[in-house]
Amino acid sequence: MIRDTSERRLRISTLVRERGSVQVAPLAEKFGVSMQTIRKDLRFLATRGVMERSYGGAISAGAVNVTAEPPVEVKRTIHADEKARIGKAAAAMVSPGESIVLDSGTTTLQIARFLSDDDDITVLTNDLDILSVLAAKERLNIVMLGGMLRRKNRAFYGAQTVASLEHLRVDKLFLGVDGFDIECGITTHYEPEAMLNRKMVEAARDVIAVTDVSKFGRVCLHRIIPVDSIHRLVTGTEVPDDVRSASQRLGFSIHEA
Repeated sequence: MIRDTSERRLRISTLVRERGSVQVAPLAEKFGVSMQTIRKDLRFLATRGVMERSYGGAISAGAVNVTAEPPVEVKRTIHADEKARIGKAAAAMVSPGESIVLDSGTTTLQIARFLSDDDDITVLTNDLDILSVLAAKERLNIVMLGGMLRRKNRAFYGAQTVASLEHLRVDKLFLGVDGFDIECGITTHYEPEAMLNRKMVEAARDVIAVTDVSKFGRVCLHRIIPVDSIHRLVTGTEVPDDVRSASQRLGFSIHEA
């Protein structure tokens, strides 16, 4: 048990540099102090530039991807062919009779493009561009999750969006990501998106992450879920070795497109 504040903060600094991220509850147990005390420690260390606060913990300042989030128009041009292959492979996973959530993003937009136009499939989304693609199909059942529009990525967020999922249960969630790191988890640039994505995960029986290979090893500020919370990963063919080994260790399958 370490109750000396300076020593505890030094140890926490060392841990976050070694691991890339830390969580409040395990730190409180490790050092024998309250979670409120650990949160104060993390706030103090964040003001010193040692780390960045994240949901339930903190991420090493050196690990955080500090580049600005590109606009959606730019995102569409990055790895476009790979995203199309991923979208086609993911769309093939949807069967008649199922309900699915398509998270916002340029990869999930490709799923919408390739999705079968079947009146026995229900699709929920918070993404305006995905809605436009789905609306062009004649038979799909479509549910738009409302809220406040974030123009940067043309998707809806906020308390209303989260609340709309409160009593829903869906078969599959196709989760787009900004960062995919084995230690730090699945992350995003935008905190309301992380909050909404966690609610989507709660509502889904099958959580399927979809990402091109550029997102591997990238860490953004706001963690959505740890990697072991997904069931499947749909990606390109250049899967890093650490992701392959993690799939066996953590129990998610990889589908290469």
